[in-house]
Amino acid sequence: MKRSIHIFLLLVLSSLASAQDTIRFQAMFWNVENLFDTRHDSLKNDYEFLPDAMRRWHVGRFKKKINDVARVIAAVGQGEMPDIVGLCEVENDYVLKNLTQYSALKEQGYRYVMTDSPDERGIDIALLYQRDRFRLLQHQSIRIIPDHEDRSPTRDILHVSGQLLSKDTLDVILAHFPSRSGGMKETEPYRLAAAKQLRTLVDSLFDSRCCPQILIMGDFNDYPNSKSITDILKTNLPADQLDSKQLYHLLARKAKKANYGSHKYRSEWKLLDHIIVSGNLLDIKSPLHTKEEKADVARLPFLLEEDTQYGGDRPFRTYRGMKYQGGFSDHLPVYVDFDLNVNY
Repeated sequence: MKRSIHIFLLLVLSSLASAQDTIRFQAMFWNVENLFDTRHDSLKNDYEFLPDAMRRWHVGRFKKKINDVARVIAAVGQGEMPDIVGLCEVENDYVLKNLTQYSALKEQGYRYVMTDSPDERGIDIALLYQRDRFRLLQHQSIRIIPDHEDRSPTRDILHVSGQLLSKDTLDVILAHFPSRSGGMKETEPYRLAAAKQLRTLVDSLFDSRCCPQILIMGDFNDYPNSKSITDILKTNLPADQLDSKQLYHLLARKAKKANYGSHKYRSEWKLLDHIIVSGNLLDIKSPLHTKEEKADVARLPFLLEEDTQYGGDRPFRTYRGMKYQGGFSDHLPVYVDFDLNVNY
Protein backbone atom coordinates (compact mmCIF):
# COMPACT_ATOMS: atom_id res chain seq x y z
CA MET A 1 0.00 0.00 0.00
CA LYS A 2 2.81 2.39 1.00
CA ARG A 3 4.64 1.60 -2.23
CA SER A 4 1.51 2.43 -4.28
CA ILE A 5 1.14 5.77 -2.49
CA HIS A 6 4.82 6.51 -3.07
CA ILE A 7 4.50 5.79 -6.81
CA PHE A 8 1.34 7.94 -7.01
CA LEU A 9 3.11 10.88 -5.34
CA LEU A 10 6.05 10.56 -7.72
CA LEU A 11 3.68 10.66 -10.69
CA VAL A 12 1.92 13.76 -9.32
CA LEU A 13 5.22 15.54 -8.67
CA SER A 14 6.47 14.57 -12.11
CA SER A 15 3.30 15.94 -13.69
CA LEU A 16 3.62 19.22 -11.77
CA ALA A 17 7.25 19.59 -12.75
CA SER A 18 6.36 18.98 -16.39
CA ALA A 19 3.60 21.59 -16.23
CA GLN A 20 6.00 24.12 -14.76
CA ASP A 21 8.34 23.60 -17.71
CA THR A 22 5.71 24.90 -20.13
CA ILE A 23 5.43 28.68 -20.23
CA ARG A 24 3.43 31.16 -22.25
CA PHE A 25 5.13 32.90 -25.15
CA GLN A 26 3.01 35.75 -26.47
CA ALA A 27 3.35 37.64 -29.74
CA MET A 28 1.30 40.69 -30.72
CA PHE A 29 1.13 43.04 -33.66
CA TRP A 30 -0.35 46.53 -33.87
CA ASN A 31 -0.60 49.29 -36.43
CA VAL A 32 -0.22 52.24 -34.05
CA GLU A 33 -1.27 54.80 -36.71
CA ASN A 34 1.17 57.65 -37.20
CA LEU A 35 3.59 57.38 -34.29
CA PHE A 36 5.66 60.40 -35.35
CA ASP A 37 8.06 62.52 -33.36
CA THR A 38 7.69 66.33 -33.43
CA ARG A 39 10.83 67.10 -35.44
CA HIS A 40 11.13 67.45 -39.22
CA ASP A 41 13.17 64.88 -41.12
CA SER A 42 14.52 66.69 -44.18
CA LEU A 43 14.38 63.49 -46.23
CA LYS A 44 10.74 62.65 -45.45
CA ASN A 45 7.29 64.12 -45.93
CA ASP A 46 6.41 64.38 -42.24
CA TYR A 47 5.16 67.99 -42.33
CA GLU A 48 1.69 66.95 -41.16
CA PHE A 49 3.03 65.93 -37.75
CA LEU A 50 4.89 69.02 -36.59
CA PRO A 51 3.97 71.51 -33.83
CA ASP A 52 3.17 74.32 -36.27
CA ALA A 53 1.23 72.13 -38.72
CA MET A 54 -2.56 71.91 -38.92
CA ARG A 55 -2.61 68.90 -36.57
CA ARG A 56 -0.60 70.74 -33.88
CA TRP A 57 1.44 67.62 -33.13
CA HIS A 58 3.40 68.89 -30.13
CA VAL A 59 5.51 67.25 -27.41
CA GLY A 60 2.57 66.79 -25.03
CA ARG A 61 0.56 64.86 -27.60
CA PHE A 62 3.63 62.83 -28.60
CA LYS A 63 4.30 61.82 -24.99
CA LYS A 64 0.67 60.85 -24.48
CA LYS A 65 0.76 58.68 -27.61
CA ILE A 66 3.94 56.95 -26.39
CA ASN A 67 2.38 56.20 -23.00
CA ASP A 68 -0.84 55.03 -24.66
CA VAL A 69 1.06 52.55 -26.84
CA ALA A 70 2.83 51.23 -23.74
CA ARG A 71 -0.53 50.92 -21.95
CA VAL A 72 -2.01 48.86 -24.78
CA ILE A 73 0.99 46.51 -24.93
CA ALA A 74 0.68 45.88 -21.21
CA ALA A 75 -3.09 45.36 -21.47
CA VAL A 76 -2.73 42.78 -24.24
CA GLY A 77 -0.24 40.92 -22.03
CA GLN A 78 -2.89 40.57 -19.29
CA GLY A 79 -0.46 40.61 -16.38
CA GLU A 80 2.50 39.21 -18.32
CA MET A 81 4.13 41.43 -20.91
CA PRO A 82 4.17 40.10 -24.49
CA ASP A 83 7.47 38.47 -25.39
CA ILE A 84 7.61 40.03 -28.84
CA VAL A 85 5.67 42.98 -30.22
CA GLY A 86 5.43 43.95 -33.88
CA LEU A 87 4.58 47.58 -34.58
CA CYS A 88 4.00 49.44 -37.82
CA GLU A 89 3.65 53.15 -38.62
CA VAL A 90 6.52 54.09 -36.32
CA GLU A 91 8.63 56.93 -37.67
CA ASN A 92 12.16 56.31 -36.44
CA ASP A 93 14.62 55.20 -33.80
CA TYR A 94 13.81 58.21 -31.61
CA VAL A 95 10.17 57.21 -31.05
CA LEU A 96 11.17 53.63 -30.20
CA LYS A 97 13.76 54.83 -27.69
CA ASN A 98 11.07 56.92 -26.04
CA LEU A 99 8.69 53.96 -26.03
CA THR A 100 11.15 51.46 -24.55
CA GLN A 101 13.10 53.76 -22.21
CA TYR A 102 10.78 56.61 -21.16
CA SER A 103 7.34 55.02 -20.90
CA ALA A 104 5.74 52.40 -18.66
CA LEU A 105 7.72 49.81 -20.66
CA LYS A 106 11.08 51.00 -19.30
CA GLU A 107 11.11 48.36 -16.53
CA GLN A 108 10.40 45.53 -18.98
CA GLY A 109 13.80 45.52 -20.68
CA TYR A 110 12.50 45.55 -24.23
CA ARG A 111 15.04 45.86 -27.03
CA TYR A 112 14.09 46.53 -30.64
CA VAL A 113 15.09 46.30 -34.27
CA MET A 114 13.45 48.22 -37.10
CA THR A 115 13.51 48.89 -40.81
CA ASP A 116 14.75 52.01 -42.56
CA SER A 117 12.35 52.00 -45.47
CA PRO A 118 12.17 54.36 -48.47
CA ASP A 119 8.54 55.16 -47.61
CA GLU A 120 7.97 58.83 -48.44
CA ARG A 121 6.27 59.62 -45.14
CA GLY A 122 9.04 57.91 -43.18
CA ILE A 123 6.96 55.24 -41.45
CA ASP A 124 8.59 51.93 -40.63
CA ILE A 125 8.14 48.54 -38.98
CA ALA A 126 9.72 47.46 -35.70
CA LEU A 127 9.96 44.41 -33.45
CA LEU A 128 10.20 44.81 -29.69
CA TYR A 129 11.53 41.76 -27.89
CA GLN A 130 12.37 40.65 -24.37
CA ARG A 131 15.94 39.46 -24.74
CA ASP A 132 15.70 36.92 -21.91
CA ARG A 133 12.91 35.16 -23.85
CA PHE A 134 13.98 35.87 -27.43
CA ARG A 135 17.74 36.13 -28.03
CA LEU A 136 18.38 38.08 -31.20
CA LEU A 137 20.37 36.10 -33.75
CA GLN A 138 20.02 38.26 -36.86
CA HIS A 139 17.68 40.62 -38.64
CA GLN A 140 17.31 41.98 -42.15
CA SER A 141 15.12 44.33 -44.13
CA ILE A 142 13.66 43.11 -47.41
CA ARG A 143 13.15 45.90 -49.95
CA ILE A 144 9.94 45.75 -52.00
CA ILE A 145 10.72 46.45 -55.64
CA PRO A 146 7.69 48.10 -57.29
CA ASP A 147 6.35 46.38 -60.41
CA HIS A 148 5.45 49.78 -61.84
CA GLU A 149 7.83 52.71 -62.23
CA ASP A 150 5.22 55.25 -61.19
CA ARG A 151 4.61 53.59 -57.82
CA SER A 152 5.95 55.31 -54.71
CA PRO A 153 8.35 53.29 -52.52
CA THR A 154 6.72 51.28 -49.73
CA ARG A 155 7.71 49.77 -46.40
CA ASP A 156 10.37 47.08 -46.18
CA ILE A 157 9.61 43.63 -44.81
CA LEU A 158 11.36 42.95 -41.49
CA HIS A 159 12.78 39.46 -40.89
CA VAL A 160 14.09 38.69 -37.39
CA SER A 161 15.56 35.39 -36.20
CA GLY A 162 15.78 34.70 -32.48
CA GLN A 163 16.61 31.85 -30.14
CA LEU A 164 13.94 30.76 -27.66
CA LEU A 165 14.43 29.31 -24.19
CA SER A 166 13.99 25.88 -25.79
CA LYS A 167 17.12 26.67 -27.88
CA ASP A 168 15.02 26.54 -31.05
CA THR A 169 15.05 29.30 -33.66
CA LEU A 170 11.91 31.32 -34.35
CA ASP A 171 11.76 33.33 -37.57
CA VAL A 172 9.50 36.37 -37.18
CA ILE A 173 8.42 38.24 -40.31
CA LEU A 174 6.62 41.60 -40.09
CA ALA A 175 5.03 43.39 -43.02
CA HIS A 176 3.01 46.49 -43.82
CA PHE A 177 1.75 46.16 -47.39
CA PRO A 178 0.85 49.14 -49.64
CA SER A 179 -2.42 50.82 -48.78
CA ARG A 180 -5.69 50.85 -50.70
CA SER A 181 -5.57 54.61 -51.14
CA GLY A 182 -6.47 55.21 -54.78
CA GLY A 183 -8.83 52.25 -55.01
CA MET A 184 -8.74 48.59 -53.99
CA LYS A 185 -8.43 47.18 -57.51
CA GLU A 186 -6.10 49.90 -58.72
CA THR A 187 -3.63 49.29 -55.87
CA GLU A 188 -3.93 45.49 -55.73
CA PRO A 189 -0.86 44.88 -57.96
CA TYR A 190 1.34 46.62 -55.40
CA ARG A 191 0.18 44.35 -52.60
CA LEU A 192 0.62 41.30 -54.82
CA ALA A 193 4.22 42.40 -55.49
CA ALA A 194 4.85 42.70 -51.74
CA ALA A 195 3.28 39.29 -51.14
CA LYS A 196 5.58 37.74 -53.78
CA GLN A 197 8.63 39.14 -51.95
CA LEU A 198 7.31 37.74 -48.69
CA ARG A 199 6.60 34.34 -50.22
CA THR A 200 10.13 34.19 -51.66
CA LEU A 201 11.51 34.78 -48.16
CA VAL A 202 9.27 32.07 -46.69
CA ASP A 203 10.32 29.56 -49.35
CA SER A 204 13.99 30.26 -48.61
CA LEU A 205 13.36 29.54 -44.92
CA PHE A 206 11.49 26.34 -45.74
CA ASP A 207 14.51 25.27 -47.78
CA SER A 208 17.15 26.22 -45.21
CA ARG A 209 15.48 25.21 -41.91
CA CYS A 210 15.15 21.54 -41.00
CA CYS A 211 12.22 22.31 -38.66
CA PRO A 212 10.97 25.73 -39.78
CA GLN A 213 9.17 27.77 -37.13
CA ILE A 214 7.87 30.84 -38.93
CA LEU A 215 5.57 33.50 -37.50
CA ILE A 216 4.24 36.15 -39.91
CA MET A 217 2.36 39.18 -38.62
CA GLY A 218 1.37 42.39 -40.30
CA ASP A 219 -1.06 44.89 -41.72
CA PHE A 220 -1.49 43.56 -45.26
CA ASN A 221 -4.22 46.05 -46.23
CA ASP A 222 -6.01 42.97 -47.59
CA TYR A 223 -8.46 40.44 -46.19
CA PRO A 224 -7.88 36.70 -45.55
CA ASN A 225 -9.68 35.86 -48.81
CA SER A 226 -7.71 38.38 -50.91
CA LYS A 227 -5.40 37.18 -53.68
CA SER A 228 -2.28 38.32 -51.86
CA ILE A 229 -3.13 36.00 -48.96
CA THR A 230 -4.70 33.01 -50.69
CA ASP A 231 -3.00 32.88 -54.10
CA ILE A 232 0.45 34.33 -53.40
CA LEU A 233 1.15 33.49 -49.76
CA LYS A 234 -0.92 30.30 -50.17
CA THR A 235 -2.29 30.23 -46.64
CA ASN A 236 -4.52 27.42 -45.36
CA LEU A 237 -7.03 27.02 -42.59
CA PRO A 238 -5.66 24.95 -39.69
CA ALA A 239 -6.79 21.33 -39.96
CA ASP A 240 -6.14 17.90 -38.46
CA GLN A 241 -3.53 17.13 -41.11
CA LEU A 242 -0.66 19.61 -41.03
CA ASP A 243 2.31 20.13 -43.31
CA SER A 244 5.43 21.60 -41.71
CA LYS A 245 6.18 23.49 -44.92
CA GLN A 246 2.79 25.08 -45.41
CA LEU A 247 1.41 28.33 -44.01
CA TYR A 248 -1.71 28.47 -41.83
CA HIS A 249 -3.81 31.54 -41.08
CA LEU A 250 -4.85 31.67 -37.42
CA LEU A 251 -7.56 34.32 -37.80
CA ALA A 252 -9.10 33.50 -41.20
CA ARG A 253 -11.87 31.29 -39.81
CA LYS A 254 -12.88 33.89 -37.21
CA ALA A 255 -12.80 36.60 -39.89
CA LYS A 256 -15.75 34.92 -41.65
CA LYS A 257 -17.99 36.00 -38.78
CA ALA A 258 -19.97 39.21 -39.00
CA ASN A 259 -18.47 42.23 -37.22
CA TYR A 260 -15.12 40.54 -36.69
CA GLY A 261 -12.00 42.47 -37.55
CA SER A 262 -9.13 44.75 -36.59
CA HIS A 263 -10.28 47.76 -38.64
CA LYS A 264 -13.63 49.31 -39.45
CA TYR A 265 -14.44 50.80 -42.86
CA ARG A 266 -17.74 52.63 -42.80
CA SER A 267 -20.18 50.14 -41.25
CA GLU A 268 -18.08 46.98 -41.60
CA TRP A 269 -15.43 45.47 -39.36
CA LYS A 270 -12.80 43.66 -41.46
CA LEU A 271 -9.52 41.90 -40.77
CA LEU A 272 -6.54 43.76 -42.22
CA ASP A 273 -4.03 42.55 -39.61
CA HIS A 274 -2.97 38.94 -39.90
CA ILE A 275 -1.22 36.18 -37.96
CA ILE A 276 0.14 33.34 -40.07
CA VAL A 277 2.31 30.42 -38.94
CA SER A 278 4.17 27.50 -40.45
CA GLY A 279 2.79 24.03 -39.80
CA ASN A 280 5.33 23.16 -37.08
CA LEU A 281 3.88 25.86 -34.85
CA LEU A 282 0.54 24.04 -34.82
CA ASP A 283 2.10 20.68 -33.93
CA ILE A 284 1.54 19.94 -30.24
CA LYS A 285 4.76 17.89 -30.22
CA SER A 286 6.84 20.94 -31.17
CA PRO A 287 8.53 22.83 -28.31
CA LEU A 288 6.68 25.98 -29.42
CA HIS A 289 3.09 25.48 -30.50
CA THR A 290 -0.32 27.09 -30.53
CA LYS A 291 -3.82 26.65 -31.95
CA GLU A 292 -6.50 28.82 -33.53
CA GLU A 293 -8.30 29.49 -30.25
CA LYS A 294 -5.22 31.21 -28.85
CA ALA A 295 -5.11 33.90 -31.55
CA ASP A 296 -7.51 36.84 -31.60
CA VAL A 297 -8.12 40.54 -32.07
CA ALA A 298 -7.67 42.46 -28.81
CA ARG A 299 -11.00 44.28 -28.47
CA LEU A 300 -10.01 46.19 -25.36
CA PRO A 301 -12.92 48.42 -24.29
CA PHE A 302 -10.78 51.56 -23.97
CA LEU A 303 -9.64 51.17 -27.60
CA LEU A 304 -13.24 51.63 -28.78
CA GLU A 305 -15.75 54.43 -28.96
CA GLU A 306 -19.38 54.71 -30.02
CA ASP A 307 -19.84 54.89 -33.77
CA THR A 308 -22.37 57.71 -34.04
CA GLN A 309 -22.52 57.50 -37.84
CA TYR A 310 -22.89 53.78 -38.60
CA GLY A 311 -23.86 52.33 -35.23
CA GLY A 312 -22.06 49.95 -32.91
CA ASP A 313 -18.48 50.80 -32.02
CA ARG A 314 -15.31 51.79 -33.86
CA PRO A 315 -11.61 52.23 -33.07
CA PHE A 316 -10.88 55.25 -30.86
CA ARG A 317 -8.37 57.17 -32.98
CA THR A 318 -5.79 59.82 -32.06
CA TYR A 319 -7.32 62.07 -34.73
CA ARG A 320 -10.62 61.91 -36.53
CA GLY A 321 -9.97 63.91 -39.64
CA MET A 322 -7.89 66.84 -38.44
CA LYS A 323 -9.54 66.97 -35.02
CA TYR A 324 -7.46 65.69 -32.13
CA GLN A 325 -9.37 63.15 -30.02
CA GLY A 326 -6.60 61.75 -27.83
CA GLY A 327 -7.39 58.16 -28.79
CA PHE A 328 -5.13 55.33 -29.88
CA SER A 329 -5.30 54.05 -33.48
CA ASP A 330 -7.59 53.17 -36.35
CA HIS A 331 -6.52 49.52 -35.92
CA LEU A 332 -6.95 47.08 -33.05
CA PRO A 333 -4.01 44.86 -32.02
CA VAL A 334 -3.87 41.15 -32.84
CA TYR A 335 -2.10 38.57 -30.71
CA VAL A 336 -1.35 34.87 -30.31
CA ASP A 337 -0.37 32.85 -27.24
CA PHE A 338 2.03 29.93 -27.67
CA ASP A 339 2.96 27.15 -25.27
CA LEU A 340 6.74 26.94 -25.00
CA ASN A 341 8.27 23.82 -23.51
CA VAL A 342 11.67 24.84 -22.17
CA ASN A 343 12.71 21.24 -21.45
CA TYR A 344 13.47 20.45 -25.09
